[in-house]
Formats: sequence, structure tokens, C-alpha cells
Amino acid sequence: MVVDVVIAVVVVVLLLTAVVAGLSLRVVQQFQQGVVLRFGRVRDEVRGPGLVALMPVADKLRRVNVQIVTLPIPAQEGITRDNVTVRVDAVVYFRVEDPVKAIINVQDYNFAISQVAQTSLRSIIGKSELDDLLANREPINQGLELMIDSPALGWGIEIDRVEIKDVALPESMKRSMSRQAEAERERRARIITADGEYQASARLSEAAAVMSATPAALQLRLLQTVVEVAAEKNSTLVLPFPVELLRFLDSAAETHRRAAGEASGTAADAVAGVAPEEGEPAEVPVAEGGTPPVRAAEVRELPPLEEVLEGPPLDVPPVPPLDLPDGVRDDGPAESSDGPEGGRGAAA
Repeated sequence: MVVDVVIAVVVVVLLLTAVVAGLSLRVVQQFQQGVVLRFGRVRDEVRGPGLVALMPVADKLRRVNVQIVTLPIPAQEGITRDNVTVRVDAVVYFRVEDPVKAIINVQDYNFAISQVAQTSLRSIIGKSELDDLLANREPINQGLELMIDSPALGWGIEIDRVEIKDVALPESMKRSMSRQAEAERERRARIITADGEYQASARLSEAAAVMSATPAALQLRLLQTVVEVAAEKNSTLVLPFPVELLRFLDSAAETHRRAAGEASGTAADAVAGVAPEEGEPAEVPVAEGGTPPVRAAEVRELPPLEEVLEGPPLDVPPVPPLDLPDGVRDDGPAESSDGPEGGRGAAA
């Protein structure tokens, strides 16, 4: 009977020991640190990873994660310094440096860091320009990190880095920027094209100088062009007509007209017997009977027959009277001898 009582007492003691051990022992992970609160007061000693013994009922353990925490910042809408409305979101990387401060000085350090990051992001948007947000983000990231790190030091938080993720622009601003980029690309393309044409013109001028020394080279170049065009199996073949040939034909026609005019003038001078002065018609010498001199006919080119038929009627000037010498009178046209006074006139 006594043995049974002893065994029961031993079992009860073992059970109580197990319960007390369960209440006083805690496990801290490798990536955590433990803060012990004894009767509500924090202990200076921070418990490391492993098995931690606590005083039952008196001690309370708070585990703090010391890993780097990735905290996304919701998109914040603001107006930049150059008056452009944008929406910017970012991400914050931080870790707990002092677990005691993180537990005692702030209620929820995750929520506190999130709110400070949002306000700092809106502030940095108003101080920056749009071009800096798009192309020069490193100084902005550093400034945003300093703004968040100032209050976080008192909470035992170390800000590892802050980065801006995305900058959302209005559709009108996107269209304006696309037009600007397109205009810039077109300007560069025109400059490159003009430069290429300038270099090509210099080479072409050198080639023209070489071809001018050897006229057969131009004909060979023409034949090469014909071969290149014919290789494409086109039904129409366009041959360039040299402008120099047109000028040659025009000059030849002008020379022929001048030669014909000089030949006609020489023939008229030969008929008149007197060499006329340049630009004046020749005069025929006075005959023995006292006949006044008569100017030689001027050589003129007649217009085509179609122009004469289609044009207005010709304006023929009146014929001036002839100046006859003394003793010669102009009785007008002779009357017919068949008239009633024909015999009388004949008799007179």
C-alpha cells in the first residue's frame, strides 16, 4: 500500500516537472532573437538562437525576426517640380538591428516603416523633375533612403536600400514623349542622309571628272545600267537621253539657220551688184532711162502654212504712187477701143 502511494507521488512530481519544463523552455530559431520580459520589464540580455529557459509565469519571450524584410510601397500620386502628374511606387529593404528598440520603442515597426516610406515617396516626387524620375533615379533612391532612415534609427531598424520600381505617366504625356522621340529620330535620320548625300556628291564629282577625260566611260556606264535594269526582267526599259546630245543638236540647228541666212544675203548682193552694209538692204543703181533706184528684196523666212491659214487676215499696206520724171505722165489704165469713143481716142 505504501509502495503504491510512493509511485503515485513520483508520477505526479514527474508530471509537474514536465509541465514546468514545458512552461519554462522555449526554442529560438537561427534567424530570430529573443527579448525576455520579466513581470513586464525587458531584460537587457537578448537571447540567441537555441533552447531558452524561462522562469515560469514570470517571464515572457518575444521573438524578433532579424532577416532582411522586403516591404513594397503602394503607388503614390504626386506632381513633379515641372508640373507633371505621375504615379510612383517603390520597394524598401530593411532589417532589425536592435530587437529591444524594435519591441519597446514602436508598436508595429513594419506598419511604421510602410507609412514613413509612403510620405517620404510623395515628398521626393514633389522635389524631383520628370526626367530625373525616368533616367536619373540613383540620386532619388539615395535621398529617399536618407528620409526613411532618419526616424527608423530610433526604432532599431536599419534601412538596407530603397528603389523606385515604376513611374506611371498620363496617356497624353506618353503621346507627347513619343512624338518628341520620333522627331529626334527623324532629325538624326535626316542629318545622316544629308551627310551621306554630301559624301556621295563628292565621289560623284570625282567620277565625273574621270569620265570627262574619257568620253567612252560614260557610254560604258550607260550600258552597265541597261544590263542591271534588264536583269530584273522588266517589260519596260527606260534609257536615259543625255542632255549634252540635245544641246549639240540645238547648236547644230542654229548653225544651219545662220548659214542659210548668210547664203540668201550673198545671193541678193550678187543680184544687186553692190555689197550691202550689215543690217541694211542693198540698192540697185539708177538705170539709163532715169528710172529711180529700187531696193533689193529683203530675205525673210515665211511662217508655216498652218499658221497663215489659222491666223487673222494679212494687213496689206497701200502702194505709194511712183515719182515719174518730167515728160512722162500717168493717164491711168487705157480704155478699151470698143467703147463709143474708142475711135476718137485712137485718132488723137
